[in-house]
Amino acid sequence: METKINIVMKLNTIKNVGRSDFVNMGPIKLRQPLPTQEIDMVDPFILLHHYGPYEIDEDNNPFDLGPHPHRGFEPITFLIQGEQLHRDSLNNESLVKEGDVQWTTAGRGIIHAEGPSKDFVKRGGTLEGIQLWLNLPADKKMMPANYQHAKNEDFNVVPSEDKKVNIKIIAGSLNEIYGKISTQTSVNAFMINMEEGGYYELSTPKNHQSMLYLLDGDVAINDTIDLKKDENQFIQFNKDGDGFSIEAKAKSQLLFLSGEPFNEKVKSWGPYVMNTQTEIMEAMRDYQDGKMGFLPA
Repeated sequence: METKINIVMKLNTIKNVGRSDFVNMGPIKLRQPLPTQEIDMVDPFILLHHYGPYEIDEDNNPFDLGPHPHRGFEPITFLIQGEQLHRDSLNNESLVKEGDVQWTTAGRGIIHAEGPSKDFVKRGGTLEGIQLWLNLPADKKMMPANYQHAKNEDFNVVPSEDKKVNIKIIAGSLNEIYGKISTQTSVNAFMINMEEGGYYELSTPKNHQSMLYLLDGDVAINDTIDLKKDENQFIQFNKDGDGFSIEAKAKSQLLFLSGEPFNEKVKSWGPYVMNTQTEIMEAMRDYQDGKMGFLPA
């Protein structure tokens, strides 16, 4: 008689559960689940902003970010709704649409500008996205800058058996299915879309710090923790298991991130993320001296 052996996933325990409260960034009001007073960073992830949904038209367009510099990390945009135009000092210009991802490696320095395209503003529509800051290790902070734009239709998707869960592999890999983004460090980025009743056990690398952010919906994590829009929306996991379970109580969308921590000192100021205050001062000087390039307004 054949004996069936069920392998049970050892679940990661929860390190932190957080809200995604609104903060003001100039004329823009957006959610900031990372950093908070309780959670400084989830190494190597420094910042996560969830902007929108904003109703954009010719009379209301607060999200037009003019040319500005970056150094020492990777600013990443996951566009949920709408349309944004990206320009940078490497002479890249691309129209980022719903579901697309733009992954900028600032390295030694880049100047970029982004905002709703003129056509999008003219016809009006909803703009929503995630802005993520991913740190670079000390030995890559001064690497040449680079820009990647991956379109929604080009990503590989891992479905659940019942087809109620679809996981878009943006970077890294899941079940030997790989993302379209080339990364500088060991990192995973998945966009998870779930129908009500959908269930999935997601494995996590043992050497990664991992976190989960709820954009919309209502889910149960490990059958114990609920994430709901406008309540708790953020979870950081301990590195003590094989992964976590997720069950949708309503139609939901989530962003999963994991990365190998650098365990290095971090010094940040404005648009620069370095390891020392001296390096921050050097970045400010290099920008003023035009060493990060030029981008007209």
